[in-house]
Amino acid sequence: MIYLDNAATTFPKPDAVWDAMDRFARNDAGNPGRSGHRFATAAAAQVEGAREEVAQVIGAPDPSRVALCLNATDALSMVFHGVLHPGDHVVTSRMEHNSVVRPLNALARAGVITVDRVPNDAAGVVDPDALAALLRPTTRLVAMTWASNAFGTIQPVQAIARHAKAHGAMLLLDASQAVGSLPVDVAEVPVDLLAFPGHKGLLGPMGTGALWVREGVEVAPWREGGTGGDSTNPFQPDVLPHRLEGGTPNAHGLAGLRAGCRWVRERGVATIRAHEQALVARLLDGLGSIGGLTVHGSTNAEDRTGAVSFTLAGMDPHEVASILESAFGIAVRAGLHCAPEAHAALGTAPAGTVRASVGPFTTTADIDALVAALGALATVTTPPHSA
Repeated sequence: MIYLDNAATTFPKPDAVWDAMDRFARNDAGNPGRSGHRFATAAAAQVEGAREEVAQVIGAPDPSRVALCLNATDALSMVFHGVLHPGDHVVTSRMEHNSVVRPLNALARAGVITVDRVPNDAAGVVDPDALAALLRPTTRLVAMTWASNAFGTIQPVQAIARHAKAHGAMLLLDASQAVGSLPVDVAEVPVDLLAFPGHKGLLGPMGTGALWVREGVEVAPWREGGTGGDSTNPFQPDVLPHRLEGGTPNAHGLAGLRAGCRWVRERGVATIRAHEQALVARLLDGLGSIGGLTVHGSTNAEDRTGAVSFTLAGMDPHEVASILESAFGIAVRAGLHCAPEAHAALGTAPAGTVRASVGPFTTTADIDALVAALGALATVTTPPHSA
């Protein structure tokens, strides 16, 4: 099987990830912070090691500002329920994943907040100046994706951050498609809150993720409970990261995340980015030669992540994906990719697109196989020109 669904979750994972999880489960799987015996202290060391590795990947100087979560959805919901108050205004875009769309819609429907969405161009890129025009005195939060999961579009986050900062609004970036795949440094981009999963660019297992909180930003806890610390306190502790980490963590998964982060750092994000960018350039070149096939989003590999969305004339995206797997052994994703507003904005709703997404272990042979398969499909589905 040729796996080209890395935007959903990276596969395969480095052997080090599974080895770390196996060693932890067999040797150190106590409850971190809940007891003083060797197993518990070893588990706590794994959790803190994962936190430190995550912090290094994103350039965070203080690991305690990294709250470990279940996934990016968990991290994003922490922010929406932890910083927004009645009467607040939020600016977002139409390129967002449902992890941003649904909680904001729910808060707006309940009358807690108001929401405006900045427009985008045909490639899915938002206009920072148009975003600035939407900012109000009541704007508390700008919530944007760093890169679109549906189309691979990379947003101008530096310009967006400057406008938010100038206005005094907090900036939350959904970095699900960025961390581990693009250079991400919280010292370089003036973002206040960064949410991301562990199972994508960081090559960890599912059920892991993180929220980074800039110094001076307060996030009220929305998941409260035991933290393994001062049990006499009848309230959630005020100090990070424990303020946002109620309950026993997924220590098994965090052992794997720690190993994944280490693999990413040792190989280098710049090296991973160059590898994926070269593959995308090769894919875009190949797709451009196929009649009846339309690439959606930018056709410049420098302006996108490793996710490429396309449609084939006369075929439903789900049909294309099914044939690619059954006839050619290629795994891709079809549909709306949990981002229906993004597809509506780019004119690919309601059917969506086929999305092929590369990862660190994707090869040029994988790309060539996909292009050849789609070329064969296009030959079958494209009617001959009349004489």
